[in-house]
Amino acid sequence: MKILQVVEPGRSVILDVPVPEPGPGQVLVRIEAVTTCPQWDLHLRHNEPMFVGHQFIYPYEVGQPGHEATGTIEALGVGVVDLVVGDRVSAWRDAGHDRPGCYAQYVVHEADNVILVPSHLPAEATASLELAMCVGTVFQMLKGMGVLEGSRMGITGLGPAGLVAAQYAAAEGASEVVGFDLSPARRERGLEVGLDSAWDPRDVLPQFPARPSRPAFTCGVDCVGARASVEFLMDRVQDTVALFGVQREDYVYATRHYDGLRLCGYKGHSRSAARYAVEHLERGALDLTKLVTHHFPLEQYDEAVTLLEKQEAVKVCFWPWR
Repeated sequence: MKILQVVEPGRSVILDVPVPEPGPGQVLVRIEAVTTCPQWDLHLRHNEPMFVGHQFIYPYEVGQPGHEATGTIEALGVGVVDLVVGDRVSAWRDAGHDRPGCYAQYVVHEADNVILVPSHLPAEATASLELAMCVGTVFQMLKGMGVLEGSRMGITGLGPAGLVAAQYAAAEGASEVVGFDLSPARRERGLEVGLDSAWDPRDVLPQFPARPSRPAFTCGVDCVGARASVEFLMDRVQDTVALFGVQREDYVYATRHYDGLRLCGYKGHSRSAARYAVEHLERGALDLTKLVTHHFPLEQYDEAVTLLEKQEAVKVCFWPWR
């Protein structure tokens, strides 16, 4: 079978290796479609650690960093009882990058790390289920706090996560969903997925007053992680700011925020959030195909990451059998 390996920053090769066999509690998945995760793909391209204490080692593990994938189950390991051969599944949890990943024709997954997805949808519509799960965790939290329905929501960062967040916000009954991004192309993409408006946060925006004036938004979700992005939202949200972007800097909760602003960290992955994502896919409230801007075979991985680097692609969908 074909499997990709990043051998050094900026260079990958396609290897021919035996099809793996599932062990106890595992399943063999024939990958139909796998999408990029710009965070991992770009950090791996530049040998930049993803978080404090992290380090890339090259050649990187085969098939990695691919982890957003849809496929069909080809074989079951001993003890797997809730799935059958032929089931359409997506990976909902990244099992770690020390084992073969999904940039391949086949991959072995722990059965607990895959979830059934609607078989009538095209593979590209469910490949990014893992991302939708991650963002879904945030929206489950906000829903439980009672701040979504009827809210005016601000979203900073209109990459893949921000585009998912925009759709969830609308589905959960927000009265208005406004996006902010430095990129005109990303702002335009945000409008295409349903944002009511999209703005450059560097502009003068009197329609979105900041503290000490009364903030314009009820709640907000940051999908960037940078201090400037988070504090932009903190100054313009009255009730709750949820942090989704990977935190790499400290944020300042100042005296001007001490009028009821809640700042909520990320709670982590959950199967409940994966089911939340699948439910939104099933009822048409979430369309992950709107994140995919390019389609390539695995052999064009390096070209795809270059497009991500230039922000000429949002997500690239690879088709390993083409």
